[in-house]
Amino acid sequence: MHITSIGSQLQILWTVVGFVMPAIVPVLCVPWTQISVKNITLLGPQFTPDVTNVSRDGGYSVLLNGNIVWLYDDTECMGHAGNQLSFVSNTAAVADPNQNISTVKDFGVVMIGSDKYGRKEYAILANDTVGTGGWIPFQPDELQFNNKMKGQERVAIWPGTSPTPISTTQAFVYAPLVYVDYQPQDPSKEYQARGMTLVTITAPSSGPIATREGDLIIPGTEVAFGGFATLLGYTSTANPPSGNDKRDVYLLGAANNGLQLARVGLEDMETYTEYSYFDPERLQFSKASPDPNISDYTQIYLPGTFTSGSVFYSPYFTTYLMIYLNRMADSTFYVRYLDLNKPLETDPVWIQGGKEGNGIVQEDAEALVKYAWSPQQTLYASPPGKGGFNYAGTAHPEYFNRQYFAESLYPDSTTSSQRQNAWYGSTILSENDAGSDGRHLLISWTSQLQGGTDNGIYQIWLAKVEFGITSGESTGTPSSAPSVPAASMHGGQQPSKTPENMMPNIGSRMSIIFRHNGWEDSQFYDALRSLLLLGIVASGIAILL
Repeated sequence: MHITSIGSQLQILWTVVGFVMPAIVPVLCVPWTQISVKNITLLGPQFTPDVTNVSRDGGYSVLLNGNIVWLYDDTECMGHAGNQLSFVSNTAAVADPNQNISTVKDFGVVMIGSDKYGRKEYAILANDTVGTGGWIPFQPDELQFNNKMKGQERVAIWPGTSPTPISTTQAFVYAPLVYVDYQPQDPSKEYQARGMTLVTITAPSSGPIATREGDLIIPGTEVAFGGFATLLGYTSTANPPSGNDKRDVYLLGAANNGLQLARVGLEDMETYTEYSYFDPERLQFSKASPDPNISDYTQIYLPGTFTSGSVFYSPYFTTYLMIYLNRMADSTFYVRYLDLNKPLETDPVWIQGGKEGNGIVQEDAEALVKYAWSPQQTLYASPPGKGGFNYAGTAHPEYFNRQYFAESLYPDSTTSSQRQNAWYGSTILSENDAGSDGRHLLISWTSQLQGGTDNGIYQIWLAKVEFGITSGESTGTPSSAPSVPAASMHGGQQPSKTPENMMPNIGSRMSIIFRHNGWEDSQFYDALRSLLLLGIVASGIAILL
């Protein structure tokens, strides 16, 4: 081949690179930044001194009316000898801010008698406080079914995630209804989702109250929207509300291959036909609900594996954090943040640096569909119990944080200086020593002390995360000095997006590639850096020729 022919081809190649480079250079110049974790303190198990012995899982929380209400899934109370005293589908407790952070006061506890040694025994029973089978009430037909089947089969209501406040005194949670068959002919049918029910929660001085808002809001054949996390925010900037009191609810649900996202007006939560669903390829909402089994990663809001987690606004990082466990049973917490330096598309409002370039506030939940999530990194490998892996990992941002509530949730008569909650967690960390709201974070998980569906013993464990010092800029980007290495995605659930099969789609799906949410970002940058180097080399040769 002649030298001139080689030069011509390289010049053509350089021309192509010249068109591509303006689009990719900004990405190369703004790399992903890891979150810095300074220290993690294991606090140990949660204590329930009002109950003789208790085994339960879950462990979700919400701050309401000055009380931190904890919610749990299946709860079994046992006597001193380990004999069962009671079993209910869900329970609630209240944390006393003046006591040890690990101590909660259970709701619905009664003394049922004494053991053979004369020791009194206390349990959470189906009395008038939980007389419908659990703290979250069953419908009459559900309770009738459970009473008839006597535990061989049952309908369960498990809170599943932390409630979302709509004011300083009221919250809601989408709780899954689950059909449980302890001896199914098909082992895969032991747990069958019936759907999601909507529960409102208040916390008067007499104790927390849960109210069912109808039966099933979201059918069991759909993605369990709201089961992973929900956020309350302003209505979309594309559809300005007629009044200042309008709000939208964003619902994250875990599907087989990642998280999907839905949206509905706060006043329409009970009407499923009013829900719309995010299309990550078109970057817009539509009425077409996603298939829970979809495997096309361009149709998944956040590809990956997720079981339990939390999504919340961090005043420390001035952006949203996502903290979660995956399906790999590795007992490891992972973290992502919404990167305000990486808008998904050109938008006059949602630009680099946040809303109109001024960051975001807690009510800006629409940012979830305007910016990219960072790649996941390891936050904390929690120590598993003797019975097996940990699960039900959750964050509790109401602790060590006076800015738990969005400012708009306070009564209108509240002055700006009064729009902050009390400091919770002072028994282990004073506000003066904390450094900043949200720099420290309480996380919890369910530890299996003894595995097994019929004889398992489960316990809520706690730890405190201390994040590293940020750069001090409210840009939605953490410190550039990481102390925790980024984690690679585990297992075979992740999409195969290598540089080879990515490049043909750059022109048509650039926004999807910028997200690169379910796969290693290093592949993305390696491919682009290779292209950049190739362009430079081609340019040099072309000039010489």
